Amino acid sequence: MSLLTGIKILDTSQIMAGPYCTMVLADLGAEVIKIEKLNGGDDSRQMGPYVNGESTCFFQINRNKKSLALNLKTDEGKKIFYELAKDADVIVENFRPGVAKSLGIDYESIKQLNDGIIYCSISGYGQTGPYAHKGGFDLVAQGMTGLMSMTGVPGGRPLKSGIAVYDIGAGITAVYSILAAYIYKQKTGRGQHVDISLAEAGLPWFTWEAAAYFANGTIPEPTGWRHRVSAPYQAIRAKDSYMIIGCANQRTWEKLCLEVLNKPEWIEDERYKTNSLRHEHVEELEREIEEITTTRDASYWINKCELAGVPAGPINNFAEAVNNEHYLAREMIQELEHPVIGKMKVIGSPTKFSETKVKIEKPAPLLGEHTEEVLSKLNYSKEEIQTLIEKGVVSQYSHVPS
Repeated sequence: MSLLTGIKILDTSQIMAGPYCTMVLADLGAEVIKIEKLNGGDDSRQMGPYVNGESTCFFQINRNKKSLALNLKTDEGKKIFYELAKDADVIVENFRPGVAKSLGIDYESIKQLNDGIIYCSISGYGQTGPYAHKGGFDLVAQGMTGLMSMTGVPGGRPLKSGIAVYDIGAGITAVYSILAAYIYKQKTGRGQHVDISLAEAGLPWFTWEAAAYFANGTIPEPTGWRHRVSAPYQAIRAKDSYMIIGCANQRTWEKLCLEVLNKPEWIEDERYKTNSLRHEHVEELEREIEEITTTRDASYWINKCELAGVPAGPINNFAEAVNNEHYLAREMIQELEHPVIGKMKVIGSPTKFSETKVKIEKPAPLLGEHTEEVLSKLNYSKEEIQTLIEKGVVSQYSHVPS
């Protein structure tokens, strides 16, 4: 049995934050019914690259789910949603605040049918506050929170993160918040509305930056390839490439000097005696380290660091990362068979449990692939389902190319 076996989730979200949340919950064993609009479904289905006309973006983030193509703007479509909601445990949506209410599927409406529902709303700025009405996107959140002001090199153009950190961060925040609300429901019988904001999800991550600002008003600036507090804790140039060396404490710094770089005199050097001093003189420190490290390839220095117990590693490109022997051994790269795309790899689950296994078994669904299955469980006959299809209330994917 999976961890979340028996938990039913209705997912009306699309693109990334909500779908990532429900993918994690589906991997953990929850039944996730993805409610998609008839015309095109989740907007990420229109995002390339494509294989045989199917979006690989959608494929990567919607595995282990069922797809019900449903027109929520019709009375009959709403009726179907209400029937599903009556025995659902969780609903996830990422409409702009107010849209769910206009559709009649907001928390207050669903609570009248199912007062134990855990209803999770993911939006740009949350359901309250002066910015609640605004649309929110990952890039906007990166600017809003100050992330872009401290990413990049000093004096350079503000840079965004290489990935959609706040979309994924909001999805992760939604996962643990939903599970916390579910535990509360198990204890009290009461559901609740969970309000997640992209612009807030990443703000608590600025721990060192908050420490400095709230202590003495220091506003964090870009640090480029270096760490904000520790040194050396950064990208270091070797003969053939860059690598990472991280000395987060005095012990690893001394090991670097003694066992890796053969520079015991640096331990007593007035510029480098403490982490604060090393950070203060990081330009000189980096220059002196690289005078040594550029004489040999990165693999040589990484091996020496590992033998000495100094954290170090390569700076991989994505292809090197996903083909790394460690990730492969830990089943972080898995393969699924899709009826249209064929075989394609996905990123696995980072959580390993001693008693249960995270199951990545089913590929992302075709649009409306499970419409008939879901409606049949609601006791709709084949004739009734066909009538609903003809009326534009639902759609059913009916053909898989050979």
